[in-house]
Amino acid sequence: MKKVIALLLSLTMVVGMLTACGAKEEAPAEAPAATEEEAEAPAEEAAPAADGAVYYLNFKPEQDEAWQALAAAYTAETGVPVTVVTAASGEYETTLMAEMGKSEAPTLFQVNGPVGLANWKDYCYDLAGSDIYGQLTNDAFALKEGDVVYGIGYVIESYGIIANKTLLAEAGYAIEDIASFADLKKVAEDITARKDELGFAAFSSAGMDGSSDWRFKTHLANLPIYFEYQEDGINATDAIKGTYLDNYRAMWDLYINNSTCAPADLSAKTGDDSRNEFLAGEAVFFQNGSWEYGSLTADGAYTDDDLAMIPIYVGAGDEANQGLCTGTENYWCVNAFAAEEDIAATLAFINWCVTSEAGTTAMANDMGFVIPFKAAAESPNLFVKQDTEMTAAGKTPVSWNFTTMPSEEWKNGVGTALTQYAADQTDANWEAVVSAFVDGWATEYALANGQ
Repeated sequence: MKKVIALLLSLTMVVGMLTACGAKEEAPAEAPAATEEEAEAPAEEAAPAADGAVYYLNFKPEQDEAWQALAAAYTAETGVPVTVVTAASGEYETTLMAEMGKSEAPTLFQVNGPVGLANWKDYCYDLAGSDIYGQLTNDAFALKEGDVVYGIGYVIESYGIIANKTLLAEAGYAIEDIASFADLKKVAEDITARKDELGFAAFSSAGMDGSSDWRFKTHLANLPIYFEYQEDGINATDAIKGTYLDNYRAMWDLYINNSTCAPADLSAKTGDDSRNEFLAGEAVFFQNGSWEYGSLTADGAYTDDDLAMIPIYVGAGDEANQGLCTGTENYWCVNAFAAEEDIAATLAFINWCVTSEAGTTAMANDMGFVIPFKAAAESPNLFVKQDTEMTAAGKTPVSWNFTTMPSEEWKNGVGTALTQYAADQTDANWEAVVSAFVDGWATEYALANGQ
């Protein structure tokens, strides 16, 4: 009980005021680790106990339908019940905390990297010696401390600026015309100047509600962090300097001033609004990731000939050799406090997902995933292929450094400041963004690390 209470207090600082949870079970004094016998018995792990069950709390709403289908297929094949519950966009940490307080807690959950792991480390079963750990193509995809494997990255994704090539051509441009921030700015502002004539805008709305703001307070904010880390030769910090925040401002200005809606209206715009505007041909550009491929091509809305993904240029670094933002914040963790038979069933399920034909095909085709496992199927996802092509051509992918952001509260502070600045684009309001970014980072890092 003390562990659960301590976790609740810790996470309250991260996610703010949360709804009350159900009754909690007493947790063992220490999380159970895989025994030597268990580590040496993969055959038993691959054949789950008949009375074991799996409860997966899924992070990705866009893949809910695919996960439900895959879970049903596994149950049909093995008889093991698999329940998939999907958290709402932007609500995963809150949902996880609530669900972990219930008697029927998730047996499989996610953390976003080392920062996310800090809150849940005691709840993570040691995956060293597990079948799925042995299936990784590279140990770098394991979330480890020493010899303990707390989580396993199960998908590699890319994000950038998705472009409607057909509309771009109507505006008199091609993808090849955009190879820098200066190029993108020229094209976007020209489209805006001719918006009424063309019948479409440059960018879909940069919605700043909870279903959309992560694209800018997290994914766009990754760019100034990445370039600062590159310049300083580091991969984490307790005090961000904000060296590239002028570049962040320039890109944010470009988005909000060349959009389908007035900047002051962004607070009410949602992720669905932004996607639907792009689907309806109301905008040429749409910042998002490879996970959107399925929704953009469903029912023939768009074909591969219509679409492309370009890097998010911010006028920093070697733009001629910049690739897409590629990495992962999706690490599977198995609940160490689950019943032994449920742990066994969960280990067997995730191993089946990444080794069986049904599992690997679903993850490649239905979810559009590139998975870092030996039996991975090739993804038909256009954006995945473009990332591969860019990397093969010598372009450097932008790493996902947002996993080092100190807390969700930090992200929320940046998001609030961005929204206020969008409504009134003064230097004073941008200074509030800088303060949320720099001062907020130091404060939240200290809180998260007990300083």
